[in-house]
Amino acid sequence: MLSRPITRLLTSAAVLVVILLPGTRAFADDPWDPVDCNAHPQSPGCTVTVGTPARPGGHGGHSSGDSDGGSGGGGDDACRWVKVDQPPPAGGDSHSGGWYMQVCGSDTSALGTAPQWIANPSAPVDPAVLARQASADLALPSPRIRANPDPGHDLLVQVPIWLWVDRSTWGARSATASVPGVSVTATARPAQVRWEMGDGATVTCKGPGTPWRAGADPRAASPDCGHVFRRSSAGASGAAFTVRATVTWIVSWAGGGTDGTLPPLTTTSTLAVRVAESQAINGGAAA
Repeated sequence: MLSRPITRLLTSAAVLVVILLPGTRAFADDPWDPVDCNAHPQSPGCTVTVGTPARPGGHGGHSSGDSDGGSGGGGDDACRWVKVDQPPPAGGDSHSGGWYMQVCGSDTSALGTAPQWIANPSAPVDPAVLARQASADLALPSPRIRANPDPGHDLLVQVPIWLWVDRSTWGARSATASVPGVSVTATARPAQVRWEMGDGATVTCKGPGTPWRAGADPRAASPDCGHVFRRSSAGASGAAFTVRATVTWIVSWAGGGTDGTLPPLTTTSTLAVRVAESQAINGGAAA
């Protein structure tokens, strides 16, 4: 039979975080003055609520994109920070810093982040620093090269080839970095594709390119992204041209009450294509 204290823990929705994460301390009236939820599990300060408290002396601001990070004023994002009671890292000062983790969603059992060591929670945070961290976390896909005629077969010189990037690898991608009270989201948007065709030619397309559709005239050129090989690949390494597609991503960020841009990023893929000379057959009448 369960003891009365354990029964109270299991039946109280207000202490789900305590059950899942023993030793966790949650914010009380002062968001940076935690109470001991293990010793006082019924304390109002142990209920994880929707909204992130403002960061004392820091920057309050709304994060953008698909992020569910907290806003400085607290209330319109379903996230907040709780302090975790564990020893500081090597060189860390437990009097001025602490471990914090983010809890997101109306279901307080959903733990949003791993604990982070915050050396000085009361110090302002430069959103640009978080922006660079978020940019480093962007998971940008390599372009998936598509072409017509199918590069799986030999292509022919003088025949237009359509080039495009598969839509599954095209489109905005976002990542968020945060500390208690400040969340910044970096968003990368693909802007152009530079095609190095392997025969010495380059093609720059302002977009992913237009997919070829069955039934279209195979002799017609792409309306926005294509190439015509003028020589065969017989003399190239492996008797094939290496086609390289490089996507340039424009990176912007917003959060902490401000926004900005970061240096562009690139992703690249390659594809080997064989190009053959077309053979003309001349038929003559027998003498």
